[in-house]
Amino acid sequence: MGNAAADRRDLGSFRSHWVAAPTAGALLCVVCAAHGQDIEPRAFANAPIGVNFLVAGYAYTQGGLAFDSALPVTNPQLATSSAVLGYARVVNFWGRSGKVDVVVPYTWLSGSASDAGEPLERNLNGLADPRLRLSINLVGAPALTLREFRGWKQNLIVGASLQVSVPCGQYDDSRLVNIGTHRWFVKPELGVSKALGPLTLELSAAATLFTDNTDFYGGHRRSQDPIYSTQGHLIYSFRSGIWAAVDATYFWGGATAIDGVPKDDHQSNWRIGGTLAFPVDVRNSVKLYASSGVSARTDNNFDLLGIAWQYRWGAGL
Repeated sequence: MGNAAADRRDLGSFRSHWVAAPTAGALLCVVCAAHGQDIEPRAFANAPIGVNFLVAGYAYTQGGLAFDSALPVTNPQLATSSAVLGYARVVNFWGRSGKVDVVVPYTWLSGSASDAGEPLERNLNGLADPRLRLSINLVGAPALTLREFRGWKQNLIVGASLQVSVPCGQYDDSRLVNIGTHRWFVKPELGVSKALGPLTLELSAAATLFTDNTDFYGGHRRSQDPIYSTQGHLIYSFRSGIWAAVDATYFWGGATAIDGVPKDDHQSNWRIGGTLAFPVDVRNSVKLYASSGVSARTDNNFDLLGIAWQYRWGAGL
């Protein structure tokens, strides 16, 4: 009886403390705002070892192409709707907490753009490139059981991650606009999160490195320089478990070349956004997020709206 009561107290404390846990729903931002344009609060937050996340969501973009910010088109008026399924698990890395996750999106794309003054129309749907990621908190986020997590308070967290995009999405080399990118990318990232009472300040920096697309539009080879990015978040956590964030990202670089001939298309772009997450119960939560391009050297700003549902289990929940 005493152990059952203690377990209930642990569970209740965990419910109120869950604002410190990573919301795997943030993964959904990644698939809709590719490469340097990702805006992802709480990417390195702590959670009990053994917790699993199942995420399902929907995201809508309007304007430029979210999958490839350097695609050589002008006046893009493209809309995408993406259904996303993701899974993540919190794991123990030599006494530090970490996370493995995978995200698989399916996208509907329609709209128009121009290529060298010629109009393009596109209407298609298919699998977008899945993404895999491994994250580890290097400082300030020890591996904890559910019971241990009850008394843990965040101070300073330093984390790192490595994300890989797998080129198995829809792709047609006879078309300039596609859902898949027909190339790999690897994205290492380093992040810092500092709690100041109910406020949390986050800052991260990343580099996205691309392999060549050897079957680009018209049978050409397309290469791209790395895209460097930084993002910041100001997060406020309410006692109820609701949290809200103001988000911003800046990314630069990413100039492309076709068959070795460089193009003057390097990027220098800003995006801002907001996130609102609220618990339904100890296992379920919902997240709303939006972002918009503020300025862009390339003609590829877009607006994004999304919603995600997250289900958690394991670790004694």
